[in-house]
Amino acid sequence: MKTQFIEKTFKYDGSQLKSLFAYLNFGVEGDSIVAWQGACDIPFDKMLDGEDLRANSAIRGANMLHFIVEIFGISLAHAVASQRLLASLAGDLLRESSPVFSQSERALRRDGDDLYFIDANREERKLSISIATVSPVSALIHFAVNVDNRDTPVRTASLNDFDVSVGPFAKHLLERFACEMESIERAARKVRPTTSF
Repeated sequence: MKTQFIEKTFKYDGSQLKSLFAYLNFGVEGDSIVAWQGACDIPFDKMLDGEDLRANSAIRGANMLHFIVEIFGISLAHAVASQRLLASLAGDLLRESSPVFSQSERALRRDGDDLYFIDANREERKLSISIATVSPVSALIHFAVNVDNRDTPVRTASLNDFDVSVGPFAKHLLERFACEMESIERAARKVRPTTSF
């Protein structure tokens, strides 16, 4: 799986979640995960999550770290599992990277594909957004974490709250996800079928 941290800053509006986004715009071909920093504002006509549409929920933030994953030849269920793996890896990396979590009353919780920060007052703040979908040729994931808490429609937490730098965090998460996906592929390739006995 190929990775790239895009130095250019630009807004995510949902239109980037399409086949060959990484290849056509940045030359990253095949199974890939790319990341960049920018605002987020997803209009309702580009929202894919039926739950958000039914609830008329705004999805936006002034500054987020975005990831787009594209994987060829997998099902939607496989994409959702990969999406949750990415969220879990992001949570692990945050716990390792931030001194905030050395204080026992503070915690990070994953619920499905979302990460939540439980602060010292035991209040829950949303850290991430995510969606997985499929196109005619590939499976696609958008995952993003707040860099700061400006212009968010709900109570949020952010990388700034944890004193975590965007660039290093992004690059480490890109590498971890790619390594994990490659490890899954290797594990699948070395197993004999039960009919071989």
